Amino acid sequence: MRSTSDHSRRDVIKRAAALGLVAVPAMSTLAACASSATGGDKVEKGEKSAANPLGVNGSAPLDVVIFDGGFGDQYAKDAQAVYRKKFPGAEVQHAATQKIQSVLQPRFNGGTPPDLIDNSGAEQMDLGVLVGKDQLTDLTPLLDAPSYDDPDKKVRDTLRPGVAEMGQFDGDPVHVLYYAYNVHGVWYSKTALDRLDAEYPQTWDDMLALCAKAKKKGIAGWTYAGKNPYYLSFSLFPFMAKIGGRQVLDAIDNLEPDAWRDPAVRSALEAYYELQRKGYVLNGTPGLSHIESQTAWTEGKALFIPNGSWVENESKATTPDDFELRVAAPSGLDGSDTMPAGTIWAAGGEPFIVPAKAKNPDGGMELLRTMLGEQSSKNFTRQVSSLTSYDGGTEGLSLPPGLTSAVDALDKAGDNIVNPRIKDWYVALWKEKVGGGLGEMMAGRITPAEAVKKIQIYTNEAANDDSVKHYQHQ
Repeated sequence: MRSTSDHSRRDVIKRAAALGLVAVPAMSTLAACASSATGGDKVEKGEKSAANPLGVNGSAPLDVVIFDGGFGDQYAKDAQAVYRKKFPGAEVQHAATQKIQSVLQPRFNGGTPPDLIDNSGAEQMDLGVLVGKDQLTDLTPLLDAPSYDDPDKKVRDTLRPGVAEMGQFDGDPVHVLYYAYNVHGVWYSKTALDRLDAEYPQTWDDMLALCAKAKKKGIAGWTYAGKNPYYLSFSLFPFMAKIGGRQVLDAIDNLEPDAWRDPAVRSALEAYYELQRKGYVLNGTPGLSHIESQTAWTEGKALFIPNGSWVENESKATTPDDFELRVAAPSGLDGSDTMPAGTIWAAGGEPFIVPAKAKNPDGGMELLRTMLGEQSSKNFTRQVSSLTSYDGGTEGLSLPPGLTSAVDALDKAGDNIVNPRIKDWYVALWKEKVGGGLGEMMAGRITPAEAVKKIQIYTNEAANDDSVKHYQHQ
């Protein structure tokens, strides 16, 4: 999954304009990435040792900003407590916010970013831009450092397959460490299906038949985050791959000129559009936030919702005790599908970054090393019902229903796991343009053919603009 670029690093504001990022916060953040402001000097390095392989200055302050979303921030606070125990002279400043972009743009502008950032959520900063403008620290020293629990293993050797490679945007350097490991797919309540005397649909005809049955009982088949319609891709993208193969998603990632005109893409969109056309989508869904759609789903107003592993923790306040949360790979289209049943999207999530102008980058990396230890990994899983990128960390834990189902889904998928990179390489394109087109289609405002045309135009604009930092599957 390594990527290369044939394009020079040019004015990032031109890229923002090309992608339609005209809102003030987005433009300001992108401009901040290009800022030439210089921050204060970096802290002096500490002495490297077996106990301190990254040479952390134990008396230097550490500044951390965590996205306060579906996973909350307690797991980070707990890891920081371990860090402070190891470096009692270090003052750790912790901030949690859902407004990553708004909160951090003045700091990037001023050249004084935090030492470690969980760059996630609706206001996620564009990782492709950050990498392209040399704003991120290469995390290779962290990956090559001894792991927190076993000095004979490097950190990289303790990660789930593909996680380190996901952080490679432009050649060998690793600029992003994805801490969570998310399973994306179609989430549902086994209890709700049992009440309809139904199993999870294996084909699209079965899906439509079940939705029709549910409609007669006053239950919608589907809902989704209408205000954040890129959530639809969590089940749509693996559906496309299942129909046409991995190369369908690779072409989308590579911004190819006919990527969205692929027959598999068209078939997937037409299938989802049929849900809308037949009235199987919960009324009012296009106006729902991700929380509102999840609440409607846990209240039994809809059977299915496209989402990721974080949904179990994020919706726990409204989830009935007997809900029996499950996740499944997309139903097959028909017998001509290219990839087998169980094909699912699973990949690293919660992208952690260490800014290039951080004052204490070694401390930021050391905190990540701590978080990737078995103790912190298990603590995360125990608290938020999700896996980490640490390959293990579930031994001895009693897993909740959704996470148990996610682990089972990974086992069923085997090697048939897909990982679309558009969400990392071109965040704004994915969330605003692709998501917007899918949202318009599912709201009934445009047809699948019109959605294909519109999204392909957006893709071509990005591909043909030489101010855009481009990435390619190899």
